[in-house]
Amino acid sequence: MAHGRACIGWIVVGALALGVVIGGCTKHKSSVEVFREEAYVVRAEVLIDEGRSGEALSLLAMAIERNPTLTVAHLRMGEIYQDRGDYTRASASYEHAAETEPSSFDAQYGHGLMQHLLDRLPTAIRAYLKALTIKPNDYRTNLNLATAYLELDEARQALPFGERAVSVNSLSGQARVNLGAIYSALGRHRDAVREYEAAAEVMDLTPRLLMNLARSLGKLERYEEMSNTLRTTIEQHPSAASHERLGYALFKMRRYDEAMSSFEASLREDTGYYPAMNGMGVTLLNRYIKGGKEDGATKDQALRLLRQSLLIRGGQSRIKELVSRFS
Repeated sequence: MAHGRACIGWIVVGALALGVVIGGCTKHKSSVEVFREEAYVVRAEVLIDEGRSGEALSLLAMAIERNPTLTVAHLRMGEIYQDRGDYTRASASYEHAAETEPSSFDAQYGHGLMQHLLDRLPTAIRAYLKALTIKPNDYRTNLNLATAYLELDEARQALPFGERAVSVNSLSGQARVNLGAIYSALGRHRDAVREYEAAAEVMDLTPRLLMNLARSLGKLERYEEMSNTLRTTIEQHPSAASHERLGYALFKMRRYDEAMSSFEASLREDTGYYPAMNGMGVTLLNRYIKGGKEDGATKDQALRLLRQSLLIRGGQSRIKELVSRFS
């Protein structure tokens, strides 16, 4: 009795096998059955090209029901779900494809990408690494793997993959920006600037590129270049952050009145942007000190701004220390 229950159903043996186990005996599929399963996939691909993805999914499901190890059917289902933005179902389909055919690059990469888009970074990384065992120099996989590690604040792990992505496609601005961000996270700001400048030669000047470049220039104390970069950013994409960073650069160049104007512009963009409040507060305290500590109104205004910043973002030890010192 137990033996009978255990043998109910069709169990496929191996991704490339054409046999099924029934009642403990192996029965090979006929060429007609194999052809029918493959015909479902071929017809589904035609339907996909015609934009009839719902019908294609039905055919692919029929093919998988007859042969759960039909890797190409799982892949096509994954592609349809991916195009629909249903990353959860797409990920499951790619994962099934990877299980039936571990050597399938498309399956491993697709699973990794879907997990990445679902913000499941450790799982995405594992899948990307499997994909790279199949195609070590694939540009997309190296780029995405570096990005995933960087998103986990693991810049050292990201580095070899970021460098390989640039090596494989040196004309990719995206890869250059990504590598620059990795170098920046590692404190290698000269290398970061080099990558950002190379990216600027092959891609549009995006806010991310310009802000990243400005940050590394600031770390190198190249404040004039930093301010010029930020002015370009503001011309194209003004934001509270870009105005605040310009104010910081101007403050470092001792152009205090211009710095105040930039901090004020930042707060016009976002009245709750606490870094700009800090910038204004510090600039006002600097003015108070240079004036011989006689202008109490300036000091009080500075402290109001710094206290307001702490209400928005507590835990700023440097700001707390300033408030305590001048209160």
